[in-house]
Amino acid sequence: MDSPRKTALVVGVLFILTFVTSIAGALAYGPVLSDPNYITGAGADTRVFMGAFLELLLIITNIGCAVVLFPLLKRQNETLALGYVTARLVECAFIGIGLLSLLTIVTLRQGAATADAGSLLVVGKSLVALHNWTFLLGPGFADGIGTGMILGWLMYRSGLVSRRMALFGVVGGPLLAASGIAVLFGVIPQGSPVQSIATIPEIIWELFLGLWLTFKGFSPSPILSGEGQPVEISPAAPAAAG
Repeated sequence: MDSPRKTALVVGVLFILTFVTSIAGALAYGPVLSDPNYITGAGADTRVFMGAFLELLLIITNIGCAVVLFPLLKRQNETLALGYVTARLVECAFIGIGLLSLLTIVTLRQGAATADAGSLLVVGKSLVALHNWTFLLGPGFADGIGTGMILGWLMYRSGLVSRRMALFGVVGGPLLAASGIAVLFGVIPQGSPVQSIATIPEIIWELFLGLWLTFKGFSPSPILSGEGQPVEISPAAPAAAG
């Protein structure tokens, strides 16, 4: 298996794992996110720990996608390739803050049995709200800019995958980011049908990318052989030309 095929396979598997870990993590968190009395009740702490573990894996796979792709994407546009890596790191920072907020709920529930129940409920709701905001600004906004718009454009320009499908990222990324901004300013509620519809193109793009790279690999492109790499011009070149 040649190097580009190995790279495609690794990135494809990592993208698929981002889907698995994000969905499984959200399902595991279920009770702590849906039950406003979780912090004062019996709890389902093992599920929260599992959700946090899955989101840690999500962080690893998110960063892995960007790091493995960077050496290849910088041949197309190094600035945008670095922007993609940065957007992934920002997204993962928000995810990390969100999982810490839910772990904090578990810690308070286990160690504050004698505390005032009303105060605990307020703190618990605040921490859940923090998690919801981090989800909006991380997977909701930063992912739309990074994996959607930036990576979609790089893939479209390089031709490493089907350009028609790359357009789902080019269009879907800004839609996802715009829906996050709309929620931020109270134009639409978080989790509304409008926001859900706005996420569909981005979901199609990321799922397609993972499956395409895993089972088919990169499409023929000049940057695979380094032909698309920017040419460095040395300071002596103008003098030599003269």
